Amino acid sequence: MASRKRTLLKVIILGDSGVGKTSLMNQYVNRKFSKQYKATIGADFLTKEVQVDDRLVTMQIWDTAGQERFQSLGVAFYRGADCCVLVHDVNTAKTFDNLENWRDEFLIQASPNDPDNFPFVVLGNKTDVDGGASRVVSEKKAKSWCTSKGNGDIPYFETSAKEDVNVEEAFACIARNALKNEAEEEIYLPDTVDVNQGAAKKGGCC
Repeated sequence: MASRKRTLLKVIILGDSGVGKTSLMNQYVNRKFSKQYKATIGADFLTKEVQVDDRLVTMQIWDTAGQERFQSLGVAFYRGADCCVLVHDVNTAKTFDNLENWRDEFLIQASPNDPDNFPFVVLGNKTDVDGGASRVVSEKKAKSWCTSKGNGDIPYFETSAKEDVNVEEAFACIARNALKNEAEEEIYLPDTVDVNQGAAKKGGCC
């Protein structure tokens, strides 16, 4: 049985509550920004078809609640992710400090085959606030953190969901990295599912 490549890319956005995860996703998918802040309960996702080089892929972007009580969303939620996006607010140091916890949480729950090379992308959001006067996390500091993780640099983008700054560019990078990860693992689709074999494949049936 020939294997076939998936064209569905699962992207998970993690970060503290209020850093703008939902706003970034809505700006990218729906080209909208809402000033009304509504906390995400549990998890939600949007899909968008994108062209990555010569391939048409569907990105399934999962937005998670940043509150700690929702942090343990379960293995099924994280499993099968092709890329993980870590978001912090450049105006709040704690949200940057917590990136380490979110990254660790993802690697524990998703348990990717090659944790050191799993694609992460970091977004420093809300660069528009006070014209940048109130920011406390410098671009240099964020990039330094990205360089220190895994084998090689994690891509870093400074974004404003409100002003639509760098959102398209960031998600283009996310899609490309997700596709690169996905392409290395072709998925075998047999006529009948062998439970043990299925469990060994990228998170199995879940």
